[in-house]
Amino acid sequence: MSERAVLEVIALGVEDAVAAQAGGADRLELVTDMAADGLTPPVETFAGIRAAVDIDLRVMLRLADGFAAGDPDRLVRTAREMRDAGAEEFVLGFLDADGGVDLGAVERVVGELDGCRWTFHRAIDRAADRDALRKQLDGMPGLDTYLTAGSAVGVDDGLPTLVAEAGKGGEPGYEQQILVGGGLSLDHVPRLLAAGIDAFHIGGAARPDGWDGPVSVAAVAQWRAVLDEVSHP
Repeated sequence: MSERAVLEVIALGVEDAVAAQAGGADRLELVTDMAADGLTPPVETFAGIRAAVDIDLRVMLRLADGFAAGDPDRLVRTAREMRDAGAEEFVLGFLDADGGVDLGAVERVVGELDGCRWTFHRAIDRAADRDALRKQLDGMPGLDTYLTAGSAVGVDDGLPTLVAEAGKGGEPGYEQQILVGGGLSLDHVPRLLAAGIDAFHIGGAARPDGWDGPVSVAAVAQWRAVLDEVSHP
């Protein structure tokens, strides 16, 4: 692997962001309310983090627990507010009642992003048909990443799916980077890297004291060291 693996860390605030960057994170996913699995943070939180660190930030666009779009007008307004505040990268993903991609909602929000890069998040792990979802989103402006565990229950269960999808890299619907997250552990890293997967997403693994505690510089640094060692032995 010619370039180092990407390490993305969930940040809830400035303290998390500063610690994650110090530990070697390449990028942050900005969210609030992890009891709902991560919702859009306040604009002020984004602004504070943007002023505190100089690594890439991807802002969650998700207004309620679950994977339904909810109010598309409100989503579009939220995206516009974040863009106006300087956000340049995003995370989103919406499903309809049948588990298919809510293409209308995705297109409306992406239209507001004006070509910004974005991740389709773990809604893919709840989709009725992962392959169909990818092909429906093929060519969507700015889509460069899928955040996935390969399974709704986590990476342990999803490893075969992740490896299979990595093997399709470059095919229609599979041009995007696979960012693995959701029950990810250091034990999974060698197999994932061997399959050609080079992007990793951690949340709880960066917090030894749980979600009530901050990101640990040491925990992030451990992940950085393992990724670097395994990808460049």
